[in-house]
Amino acid sequence: MSEILVLVDHSDGTVKKVTLELLTLARSVGEPSAVVIGSGVDTQPLAEYGAATIYVADDGELSDYVVGPKVDVLAQLVAEKSPAAVLVSSTAEGKEVAGRLAVRLDSGVITDAVGIAEDLSATQNIFGGAVIVTSKVTTGTPVITVRPNSSPAEPAPAAGTVVPVSVVLSESAKAARITNRVVAQAGGRPELTEAAIVVSGGRGVGGEDGFGVIETLADSLGAAVGASRAATDAGWYPHQYQVGQTGKTVAPQLYIANGISGAIQHRAGMQTSKTIVVVNKDPEAPIFELADFGVVGDLFTIVPQLTEEIQKRKG
Repeated sequence: MSEILVLVDHSDGTVKKVTLELLTLARSVGEPSAVVIGSGVDTQPLAEYGAATIYVADDGELSDYVVGPKVDVLAQLVAEKSPAAVLVSSTAEGKEVAGRLAVRLDSGVITDAVGIAEDLSATQNIFGGAVIVTSKVTTGTPVITVRPNSSPAEPAPAAGTVVPVSVVLSESAKAARITNRVVAQAGGRPELTEAAIVVSGGRGVGGEDGFGVIETLADSLGAAVGASRAATDAGWYPHQYQVGQTGKTVAPQLYIANGISGAIQHRAGMQTSKTIVVVNKDPEAPIFELADFGVVGDLFTIVPQLTEEIQKRKG
């Protein structure tokens, strides 16, 4: 089987779930090989989810710069190993790495794929999710970014042979140096783009205080909290939690939209969710077109009742 390189996303030495999803997806089209850039990363999950080979580049210098070193490492591996494709997560950084790598390799690039077929053609939702297309790279080594939560992560133990990689950084990789790091305060909720359940609030919450009921419901479900652009632009919730075309794209197993009208800008960021529940007092709200389950009513009446019922069943 052809080798498929998977760039590993990790934080504080822990491999992120999206990487396990990519390894699972890679197994359907070839033999996955994980590429770890950084030191102190736990490689055991990579082998557990199908990585036959784990390339590890842990030179301390690699962490001194932004995305350049990742491009250099991947470009070197592509030149040496001639893989069938390179898979990267569709995060802001991942898409930058993919774009730079494609230019370096003189290859085609596909972003925001939600599926990959055996012939390496990729399924994408475009035009705000209104159209589903199939795309295929015809030049060079395909570089494909895949949206988190678009495929399941399923274990399939493999050899996980660790192969050290050394690389001499190019001058372009050193153009942007990291001068300071600030540790973000970790919350108790899962990361928005990786959460299996997302509870979002929009203009209907009425203000910053209104997000209290949204957070309470999210915490009862072990979910992440999202917000529409209207809510974040109004300053009711931080911008890093915005779901939408100009925010983050999510595809959880369950998405609960509260007080969100469903403008195309928001729908583009969540409509690939597996199950969508809508609470809105306007029966004509466009978001009901996407809903698997909808409740017409005041969210300040419906959501606390839902939270109470969930707590009862948990108890």
